[in-house]
Amino acid sequence: MIRRTARLRREYLYRKGLEGKEKVQYERKRALKKALEEGKPIPTELRGEAGALKSEIALEDEQTAEYGARSHVDDEYAKAGEVEPKVMLTTSRDPSSRLAQFAKELKLIFPNSQRINRGGLVLGEMVESARNNGFSDIVMVHEHRGEPDGLVVCHLPFGPTAYFGIVNTVLRHDIKDSAQLGKMKEIAPHLIMENFTTPLGERTANVLKHLFPTPKEESKRIITFANSKDYISFRHHVYSKPKGDSSVTLAEAGPRFELRLYQLRLGTMDSETAEVEWAIRPYMRSGKKQRLPL
Repeated sequence: MIRRTARLRREYLYRKGLEGKEKVQYERKRALKKALEEGKPIPTELRGEAGALKSEIALEDEQTAEYGARSHVDDEYAKAGEVEPKVMLTTSRDPSSRLAQFAKELKLIFPNSQRINRGGLVLGEMVESARNNGFSDIVMVHEHRGEPDGLVVCHLPFGPTAYFGIVNTVLRHDIKDSAQLGKMKEIAPHLIMENFTTPLGERTANVLKHLFPTPKEESKRIITFANSKDYISFRHHVYSKPKGDSSVTLAEAGPRFELRLYQLRLGTMDSETAEVEWAIRPYMRSGKKQRLPL
């Protein structure tokens, strides 16, 4: 099993290494094909290899023509629509009662998740155990002086891993107006991804949305990730229609908190050599009106 995992990891890294070359070749063939279809002169930089490119284009079908357009992002979530996600939820070692309660509420947030006591497991053992047991993701929460302050989302088997800071955590049991709380249902929720418009924002939304399975039409749970000024607000609601479609009642189910992405790595959380895809730096775009490109 260890040899197989190592082999699959090498194959994934090899495909990722070829991505740049295949992308360039794909763009060249696309430019030549467009020029021929529109009856325009072949671009000067392609005239020397036009014959070889025409031969490759002639041998392509609908699937092989798009090989160069694929990226490592496609490989990471290639089976997302075929297999429902299975999430391992755990905490840092020796969690406080508040962090344990927060983990319990997250367990109800993610359908088909299992909460695992961390115990004395090191990261490498935990990731390998999750792989062997068919988990698609690991979600780990951290704390500082009893207050949740960090959340790590690691996609298996090869990554990526997103590191978030957590602020303004309000647990379900902390909400004052408990009479208005909605019931905590475990059916797959509908997702609202608000204001993830840049490439980094789309990448972050991709990591978050694949923690949830495809919802059924009759589901009355709504989970919102709303990005505003570098912070991603998480809200959880349930709705009902007491008088039919003409009236909709929305009730918060909790918990609620804000996330802030500070690092994205192309690998699993136990890999020390994983490439850093993006990381926040001190004084990065520190202008008063400038914000991170989420």
